[in-house]
Amino acid sequence: MGRVGAIHQHCRPREGCTLPGSRWILLTVSSEFPILPAYVHGYSAREAARLADQANTLAELLHSDTRFPAAARVLEVGCGIGAQTVIVAPASPGAHFTSIDISESSLAEAQRRAAAAGLRNVEFRQADLLDLSFSDGSFDHVLVCFVLEHLPDPRRALRALRRVLAPGGTMTIIEGDHGSALFHPDSLAARANIDCLVRAQGVHGGDANIGRRLQPLLADAGYHDVRTSPRFVYADETRPSWVQGFTRLTFNAMVAGVREQVLTAGWMSPEAWDHGMADLERTSGPGGVFCYTFFKATATRPSV
Repeated sequence: MGRVGAIHQHCRPREGCTLPGSRWILLTVSSEFPILPAYVHGYSAREAARLADQANTLAELLHSDTRFPAAARVLEVGCGIGAQTVIVAPASPGAHFTSIDISESSLAEAQRRAAAAGLRNVEFRQADLLDLSFSDGSFDHVLVCFVLEHLPDPRRALRALRRVLAPGGTMTIIEGDHGSALFHPDSLAARANIDCLVRAQGVHGGDANIGRRLQPLLADAGYHDVRTSPRFVYADETRPSWVQGFTRLTFNAMVAGVREQVLTAGWMSPEAWDHGMADLERTSGPGGVFCYTFFKATATRPSV
């Protein structure tokens, strides 16, 4: 495809694209972004390590109440490298997990991690969640963690998953919301970097702020008994494990991971990007504070 056109605009102050004592930063936004991968974070070893750090740090916060009964058939959607699998499967040893992902390389790593953890209640399959081969009502429970944010049509995905969920079965979804990030010292430059991450997902129809939408999405997709629970992260120097595990290794590392995409797209200059990352890193230093909210929703498929 040829270049359809380009939009040249100055960022507004509320978008966090100005720096103290500087002129406006000019962004060039094209209507086509062939350099951005469908999965905005990519499939590098660095990203695999970040996913593992994230899962380990957030295990208790997100999964303390993720339990499935013995003999339950559980479908884990978008298992990736198995970072969540090796947390939820051991917590429900009597349940049988079918963990699917579209990436063959990610599944290979997931299988390696599961084997290293000694898991015997997980089966991995390559599958597209929008084109599942499972029969209607094949599963008692469906678990979707950090997947909907990357999909152009999450309602369609939820409807497709409802088909393979048995009547009365439960759906559990966990998503983040980058718009919930609050930090000190505050910085327009740091917020500009976060905005670029959100924009990169949006290029492919994803929504990095989808956490706040889980309740209406599930209701619109025909689920009942929808309950949404916010899960709040707070990190400061009195909570060093959260500073290291979440602020540095999870959130800041995720933002830093899109640097080349942002620069190649021409959204920011290298100097502006590095300025923003330096400010973001200050939130993990002495006197720094970082807050973030995840959302966990549960719902049921109607019996009739």
